[in-house]
Amino acid sequence: MDSNKLKELRELVDFLKENGIAEFDMERTDLKVRIKFAGAAGASAADLAQAQQLAASATGSVSSPGAATAEQPAAADSEKLHEVTSPIVGTFYDSPSPGAPTFVKVGDQVEIGQVLCIVEAMKLMNEIECDLAGEIVRRIAATGQPVEFGQPLFAIRPR
Repeated sequence: MDSNKLKELRELVDFLKENGIAEFDMERTDLKVRIKFAGAAGASAADLAQAQQLAASATGSVSSPGAATAEQPAAADSEKLHEVTSPIVGTFYDSPSPGAPTFVKVGDQVEIGQVLCIVEAMKLMNEIECDLAGEIVRRIAATGQPVEFGQPLFAIRPR
């Protein structure tokens, strides 16, 4: 892979991270790229370097499963957190419309019944409400990301 293509790939990875895009596929005649950011692990410079090294490999395929897309402050591993999960298959959105403020962010105190996000399914916007009072510790899903039934969306520290 020449230096121009590697530079383009680096810019693409940065763009995807900045915009919270969790998965990306691209195929050209001479290059095939698949980038998938997992929400469970923390992003590191080593993960990005690993993805860039893979891009330079002969296969031309990139997969970086260790890079993060979700907001994730440090929390004790032993701490028991409540996960709010998606009740349906659809697309996750953290705000009511593009450019609008998010419903909640990490550190916010939430109440039962408070809207946390929207999951769009079949052109219907389904508000996902909090089922436990507490503090948002982690946003697991990225906006615009497809979510499955039962997939965790937020981690909440109960009061």
